[in-house]
Amino acid sequence: MLSRHLILSLIASACMIYACTSRKALLAERPDTFPTFSYEGHRGARGLYPENTIHAMYTALDYGVTTLEMDAQITQDSQVVIAHDAYLNPKFARQPDGQDIVDKSLLIYQTNYEQLSQYDVGSKDHPDFPSQQSIREYIPRLADLIDSVEEYSHQKGLKPHFYNIETKLSAKGDGKNHPDPETFVRMLLTVIQDKNITDRTVIQSFDPRTLKILHRDHPHIKISLLTSDTTRSVKQHIQSLGFIPFIFSPNYKMVNAELIEACHRLHMRVIPWTANSAEDIANLKSMNVDGIISDYPNLFNLKAKK
Repeated sequence: MLSRHLILSLIASACMIYACTSRKALLAERPDTFPTFSYEGHRGARGLYPENTIHAMYTALDYGVTTLEMDAQITQDSQVVIAHDAYLNPKFARQPDGQDIVDKSLLIYQTNYEQLSQYDVGSKDHPDFPSQQSIREYIPRLADLIDSVEEYSHQKGLKPHFYNIETKLSAKGDGKNHPDPETFVRMLLTVIQDKNITDRTVIQSFDPRTLKILHRDHPHIKISLLTSDTTRSVKQHIQSLGFIPFIFSPNYKMVNAELIEACHRLHMRVIPWTANSAEDIANLKSMNVDGIISDYPNLFNLKAKK
């Protein structure tokens, strides 16, 4: 008689084979336009310009990235905005009157966008990025950012780029730092669909809940699983998620030949974060990754392609 552990293992393996076959069928049904190699500007170009701002995205495009990486939050009045932290970060944000923010108590989800947009998130020197330009900037709505970068790209005559948008949420933050996952996904998708960029969008997250909702309700949207968990194998990550995502996105220090082989066997792309030296970028490319996320898109040594 087969043991319970063996039975569960066989079921999991069968599910992975089915999911892999389904992904092949889905891609055959809808041709993939994702870049052969995805050069991604992290939060736009955080090493060079204030993060997650419209001008940071312009900067990344000027350096020839194929993909703009960014983070999504939700305001009190249900606006999808581009910001990494759930709060106004005292490390680089200032009050509208120019005074420093002293703590992390100003939560985006508890602030209306009209008020939020008055805060300065760029003129304070960022202690972690000495090459970052210091200039007054504001937190943009996703809808406005898309409009602006699409127009900028059109004016520059650039090839269409992708958006890689992270859903910033966790179970412990539900109802305090952000809405529940179902609401978060609905609000984010409303903007993406309204702006007609669905086919050029990847949605990524460390929190699998939004990814599972997207896989269930919007199977054509490209999904990326973010992780820094070194305790689980690729197979264990996928079994926990319950399906094979388009991209497996680990911390770049986790990447090795075994990880890449495991992902490619499942037809997943490997796009690690966040490699910020020319040496690390070259090393990752030599290992046959499918893209790289970096705060310094200038290190990709690309030219904006028209």
